[in-house]
Amino acid sequence: MVKSYLKFEHSKTFGQICTASANVVWDPSGGDDSTARGGAGLAYVGANEDVLVWDVKKSERVGLWTVEDNTAVVTVICRSDTDPDVFAVGYDDGKIRIWDSRTATAIITFNGHKTAVTQLKFDKSGVRLASGSRDTDIILWDLVAEVGLYRLRGHKDQITAIVFLSRTTPGGDPEDDDDSDSFLLSTSKDALIKVWDLSTQHCIETHVTQTNGECWAMGLMRDGEGCITAGNDGELKVWAINESALTHEVGAQGQEQLKILHERGAIYRQGRDRPVAVNFHPQKDLIAIHGSEKAIELFRIRSENEIRKTLVRKRKRRKEKTGTTADAESGIDVADSKEDVEDMSTVAISDIFVPYVLVRTGGKVRSMDWNHLHGRAIRILVSTSNNQLELFDITGSDKKSQEAPDYSRTLSVDMPGHRSDVRCVALSSDDRMLATASHGSLKIWNTRTQSCLRTLDCGYALCMAFMPGDKIVVVGTREGTLEIFDIAASNLLDTINAHERDIWSLQVSPDGKSLVTGSADKSAKFWQFKVVQEEILGTNRKNARLTLVHSRTLKVADDILSVCFSPDERLLAVSTLDNTVKVFFVDSLKLFLTLYGHKLPVLSMDISYDSKLIVTSSADKNVRVWGLDFGDCHKAFFAHQDSILSVLFVPNNNDGNGHHFFSASKDKTMKYYDADKFEQIQKLDGHKGEIWAMAIAHSGEFLVSASHDKSIRIWQQTDEQIFLEEEREKELEELYENTLLTSLEKDEQQADADMEGVEATAAGKQTAQTLMAGEKIAEALEVGFEDLKIMQQYEQAKRGNPKTAPPPRDAVFLANNNISASTYVLNTFQKVPAASLQDALLVLSLSQLPALFTFLGLWAKEGRNIPLTCRILFFMLKTHQKHIVSSQALREALEETRDRLRQTLQKQKHDLGFNLAGLRVMGRRVRELGETDYVDESTWLDTEVTATRGTKRGFVTVA
Repeated sequence: MVKSYLKFEHSKTFGQICTASANVVWDPSGGDDSTARGGAGLAYVGANEDVLVWDVKKSERVGLWTVEDNTAVVTVICRSDTDPDVFAVGYDDGKIRIWDSRTATAIITFNGHKTAVTQLKFDKSGVRLASGSRDTDIILWDLVAEVGLYRLRGHKDQITAIVFLSRTTPGGDPEDDDDSDSFLLSTSKDALIKVWDLSTQHCIETHVTQTNGECWAMGLMRDGEGCITAGNDGELKVWAINESALTHEVGAQGQEQLKILHERGAIYRQGRDRPVAVNFHPQKDLIAIHGSEKAIELFRIRSENEIRKTLVRKRKRRKEKTGTTADAESGIDVADSKEDVEDMSTVAISDIFVPYVLVRTGGKVRSMDWNHLHGRAIRILVSTSNNQLELFDITGSDKKSQEAPDYSRTLSVDMPGHRSDVRCVALSSDDRMLATASHGSLKIWNTRTQSCLRTLDCGYALCMAFMPGDKIVVVGTREGTLEIFDIAASNLLDTINAHERDIWSLQVSPDGKSLVTGSADKSAKFWQFKVVQEEILGTNRKNARLTLVHSRTLKVADDILSVCFSPDERLLAVSTLDNTVKVFFVDSLKLFLTLYGHKLPVLSMDISYDSKLIVTSSADKNVRVWGLDFGDCHKAFFAHQDSILSVLFVPNNNDGNGHHFFSASKDKTMKYYDADKFEQIQKLDGHKGEIWAMAIAHSGEFLVSASHDKSIRIWQQTDEQIFLEEEREKELEELYENTLLTSLEKDEQQADADMEGVEATAAGKQTAQTLMAGEKIAEALEVGFEDLKIMQQYEQAKRGNPKTAPPPRDAVFLANNNISASTYVLNTFQKVPAASLQDALLVLSLSQLPALFTFLGLWAKEGRNIPLTCRILFFMLKTHQKHIVSSQALREALEETRDRLRQTLQKQKHDLGFNLAGLRVMGRRVRELGETDYVDESTWLDTEVTATRGTKRGFVTVA
């Protein structure tokens, strides 16, 4: 009989607040508490493969956006200004998903980039999305039709910023111009800034941005009159955008003289590190610029009056310093200095942009976002690379005073995660509590709700364990101390200087009466648990306190990396730096066995429930299973692609799995093995960084792992059975798919090389999903066309003999309630996602075009899904135009389809016209009836605000 195993599946992820791979988007008006009631809104952040929604004030996670089969990391999040509930999220596998924040579901999935998406931007209307990637391409997507419009090529390195430019028609409002966002501005690591004309899909201007090295970020001024690019050594280049050049049509007279971008000068920030972002405040004249250091620099844009006053002051000082009357002789004095600086374009950039305040953060800044609400308060939300969100309030100083504004950190989201990597994990005896420790903090979690129960300060933790009773946790640190914590009282009971160097491992004995620690000072020490009575100062009462009493010491020749008791407490295994494992008797501490075989030090080991097997994992990427009776090596596995940091047996034999073990490695994977059959049962993928620690439940029902990606994951045992043969077949299928996709990528690269110099190309990308969709369409066309012929013959025969028996049809149609071939093929097309349809159609061969055009003609005649019919028709015409024109049969089918489409569209046009006319009549009738109770909420609110606050003072922004 074939042996089956129970499958482990990823169940929960916690401990991550935000990851350094993605930016933060802040909605100050979101959440249950409005800002008027002191709320701080919602923060949307990337957390490995998911998007988390945090209530900033409550430090609670209120939303999780996840896709079942997605393993790619979130790299960029962008919110639509037109529809605030729509978000675009880019991933490191090149996919873009459009999310609806109300339902937390992905509406559309686009797949066009080869590598990670780095930039996303919605246009003003919210129906187009521009994306930039590490593959140097920019793709424009249509959100209504759910297709990629075109791919723009020209940059030679990763895209670092993209923004839409609005074209203002003379005497018109840019808001009313339907084609206002007809230009795109992009910067890249290749130090170039490009202006793209989206109407012609060509680059019309290119400039070198930085003096030295790459261009890392760009920000567009809120009035659209200029932009700032950021490069190395703290250099910020300011560019003016000539709006008159945007309004000229391409090819107009004098176009050669009109440049859209003009360099205005450079300013320098304090930080010299690589910049990450340049963000303009949506209402105020402020700019935030930050790199990857622990600070955000804010610059202020001076008003026109301030600039004039500054220039006057400078001229006065120059006069006083030189003591000459050169200005007076030239006919210029202080009184008419305003006329001298009437042209603001000649003013030095350093006089316009001035440093405002430097905000120091609690960690290296990854991203920031402004408060977009109207109001005097300046607030910024910062996501840092050490897994926390911080909210800063900046109190603006009086412009006349020279003092820098004050800022304060008012709120933070930091409790639900560690600041640094979790180095060790431990489960309580009832598996209800989980302890995790990192450099500086120890956290206790509820394994069922994943909520953080306690947070305690500790040293640099390397190992830990729950004491019997689960009320006390002991932590071994890099400093060589043992720290004993009382969880219930949330305090540190005792700190014992146990060793001179790092304590790499500790374990509580199976009888629960003692503890053994292994250290880099070449000794393993045994500690007895003892309750001592301490006198309370100033009273006669005594207080009981638990402490550890040193009882024995085991000295070895090398540093100890791991220690492990056998469950029967007869043996103690010790791994040392000389690549061996030594097994001692616990009672006499005499050497019993020495296990040789690993080529590098053994980092972890565990002994099975029956004390018969020991499994060891090493930095040589191998796992070895040994017998504890004679010390013979049963099997050596080449288990992982990097050092194996942890290995654990299932602690009981309830399901006959007592000899099964897990291994966790720096290669970001965990594996499940059978030590009796020497077979790999399962591979557990999910972590995005090195897996530092692992713990298995005493019941054996779940597994906990902690990684460099700041996440703690629970893997639950399910009732689903897996068979080794099926797992091997799945692995082979995955390998085949990867090989197929690699060959497709090579074909695409070859096609790209053939199209060198072409700026605009198709936005498609072949994937396993599009290939499968194409195969399904081809199969449906083949089956449907055959059935169509059979049914036509049957109809002809029926005219001659009404009693003719119906012919036998394909089982597919009978299974679908005996539907017609036309309906079946249309349903197959409708099941293909709109974003993948064009790539799926490319899979069809030329021989299948007659069948496809036959069905297109039928759908046009029946008036079925005309938008889809037209999309398929136009795409196939564009793709196979030469072949269709040269074929007489296809031309005839095409002309027939055209006539049918015209009739159907004419009918639909008539219906639309009739409905519009009816609506106009109803509108006129409503107006005639007089005043209505309908109130336009947005207009009414604006009127109310103006009436209560009065007219707001206007400011002039200088580019």
